Amino acid sequence: MVDLKDFKQESECLYKDECYSVRDNGAVLRHTPINKRTRPTDNHWTFGKPNSKTGYMEIASVRVHRIVATAFHGEPPTKEHVVDHIDTNKHNNRPDNLRWVTRLENVLLNPITVKRIELVCGSVEAFLTNPSKFRDKFQEPNYDWMCTVSIEEAQASKERLLAWAESDKLPSGGSLGDWIYNRSLPKTYIEEIPEFTTSLTQNAVQKNWKTPSEFPCCPQGINNNPITAYVTNLKAEKIFSQNQYSNSIIEDFAISDDKNTFWVMCRNSADNAIKPYSLAEVTFENNLFVHNSLGSFFKKDGVEKQFILAQGLEWTRGETFDELC
Repeated sequence: MVDLKDFKQESECLYKDECYSVRDNGAVLRHTPINKRTRPTDNHWTFGKPNSKTGYMEIASVRVHRIVATAFHGEPPTKEHVVDHIDTNKHNNRPDNLRWVTRLENVLLNPITVKRIELVCGSVEAFLTNPSKFRDKFQEPNYDWMCTVSIEEAQASKERLLAWAESDKLPSGGSLGDWIYNRSLPKTYIEEIPEFTTSLTQNAVQKNWKTPSEFPCCPQGINNNPITAYVTNLKAEKIFSQNQYSNSIIEDFAISDDKNTFWVMCRNSADNAIKPYSLAEVTFENNLFVHNSLGSFFKKDGVEKQFILAQGLEWTRGETFDELC
């Protein structure tokens, strides 16, 4: 755990008409305005408290990362600039982990957006060569504004992204898309457990799960019991995972007695799926939700049996079709 007093440099800044002292360990102190009462959160060093919905650290509903970026990197170049967490950890607000990025760069650093861009344009590089070329190609209207970005702005963003990728040691011959996927997972973690791959949800990884997928029910913030928070988002008939091929629809789910694991039984949305049923196990490790595929099945009783056994319960209905195949 980082010590509030462990720092080398301290700076001051004004942010939203408030005066702050800021340390290079990501801690902030809000000063009491002159001739006004001291508020409960004034004059105390803090790293902030995590917002349960966004996961960002805040002090009195103000995001700490913007305060730190302003103190050490200056005012944002434009009102549209936002702060990027370089290691993707929203709790790490050290100045060297923060940088101002444009709206375009911010969405391009999101692996979900990049995957959709690659599906439509072929690659991030192709899109940045001439965004207007892909006008009306995206089905989602939320992407329309990106195609209005000028070639000059797109090229400037491309150069910055390439520079960041180079400083992050992008493998020779790798694409910007590959780098963006990899940066969403802590490098030490992916090196230690090579069978893990990144997902299209930023704070999630996949195990025994080849196709990069998005997990719509996965919490964005992290609270005291992340697994319980995840389970509260689950509901039968909701989408558990999705990728460019199909969606997995929740049939049933269960959580372990210690609240550290849950299992989800799903059916494939595709009518022609050979094995339409699947089972996943989810745990929380190293601040990441680990989605482990426990297999796919021809028949519903096959997945039901494994769902029961995974919970440590007894199966009493005999052999299933999947066991005979």
